[in-house]
Amino acid sequence: MRSIAILAATVLAAMPLAANAQSGSTSGSTTGTVSQPDFHQMWEKIKGSWAQTKGAVKEQWGKLTDDDLMEIQGRREKLVGKIQTRYGISHDQAEAQVSGWEKKYHSM
Repeated sequence: MRSIAILAATVLAAMPLAANAQSGSTSGSTTGTVSQPDFHQMWEKIKGSWAQTKGAVKEQWGKLTDDDLMEIQGRREKLVGKIQTRYGISHDQAEAQVSGWEKKYHSM
């Protein structure tokens, strides 16, 4: 339980750093409705099927280039960063967009 509190405090205190985290579990606490194990499994599935998933990502965020998609390779933090850069939006706005997409993707 204490580790969850520490994780939550870390995510809230250092939100911009979440985009640089390698694992999806740190960023997963920002989704709200997807449990952490489900969130991790979902992003592992996305990484494993990136060739198919990147079409849905490109459809959602058309400004992402093929090079961006190759660099992202199913990594959430890279996706958030590329959306932030390409669309000129804040980190929080990019996080919100990815969270919304995750909810839609998770329900498929």
